[in-house]
Amino acid sequence: MEILSLLLLGGVVGVNAQQAPLTEDSRCGCYLMKGNETAYFKEHRFFDFRNHHHHASVPPVITEVKDTSDAPITSPFFNSTEWTDFWMISNWNNSHGIREDSTLLMVNSPNNVYLEANHDADSSPKSWLSLRTERLQKFQTTAEIESLSAKFKFVSIRMLARTIGARGAITAMFTYRHSEDYYQVQESDLEIRTSDPKNVIHCTNQPSLDSEGDVEVRASKNATMPNGLEWSDWAVHRLDWTPRSTTWYVNDIQVANIEFQTPKDVSNIILNAWSDGGEWTGNMTVGESAYLQLQWFEILYNTTEPEKRQEQGQGVCHSVCSVDGSPEVGRPVMLWSNGGGRGAGVFTGWVPVMMATVLFLLA
Repeated sequence: MEILSLLLLGGVVGVNAQQAPLTEDSRCGCYLMKGNETAYFKEHRFFDFRNHHHHASVPPVITEVKDTSDAPITSPFFNSTEWTDFWMISNWNNSHGIREDSTLLMVNSPNNVYLEANHDADSSPKSWLSLRTERLQKFQTTAEIESLSAKFKFVSIRMLARTIGARGAITAMFTYRHSEDYYQVQESDLEIRTSDPKNVIHCTNQPSLDSEGDVEVRASKNATMPNGLEWSDWAVHRLDWTPRSTTWYVNDIQVANIEFQTPKDVSNIILNAWSDGGEWTGNMTVGESAYLQLQWFEILYNTTEPEKRQEQGQGVCHSVCSVDGSPEVGRPVMLWSNGGGRGAGVFTGWVPVMMATVLFLLA
């Protein structure tokens, strides 16, 4: 099976995942996700930025366009295999494709992606990852990180993050499949506009305009942060892209679900902080900044990468894990295993997996 995505129908009952033993990714054949759509994913990655204070340094903003795009990385961490086998840092600008309502040159820079030491009195991590955007006199300096692979097909992406700073910026987490034709773009995104009320976030399956250029109301929802939270608070933002719909959560509370034009084809993953002075972003005051800050980022995913399919035995799943309800963020729990581990033995049938699934869903 090229893409493993088993959707379960009907009501079922199970044990709490917190009762299951912690395990390692190397022992997991696939991952069961609880959510609006229950699905299996073949891969899991976790990026933890909370203890990199020894690599932390806030670089000064670069004020020249050429120096901005050509800037070096800000930390040896961004040369580590942990980073480079999954992410790349963008340095493109919008000089050749400025949107119709844009008023500013926007330049992505590695200088705006950095590890920052915690100086907050009321939060516990020693550091976090910051993506910065700042308005300069002649242009907007911005930040973007993008997955190396553009062959993700269905994901659950989560980040413990906050957005802070001046009005006139966007911070975002999204899946993206590029097309020169706007109406052929496939994208599921979470966007935060710093010009909005602090409890409003935007959830969209792009394109958000119809063929007449009018807003397509079925494509987007303005969601409200739950329980009095604001987007400047640390919260776990989650986006599940599954075959039938995209679903958004904040701290495990569903805030939006959209079935209209759910992406169907392989995509990549992007996080950014930006502005172009247009109607959507707003126009930031010169000298002001905004930031997307992450304590950690986690992804469950399926991929069409050929080497991945070979490594995993063409979709064979010997042991079922979960990260939902795990007592330790970033580490899976083992729901069921035949003892073979990933890539070992032969999968003998769906009955044991379905039994484990039933138990899990009873939580």
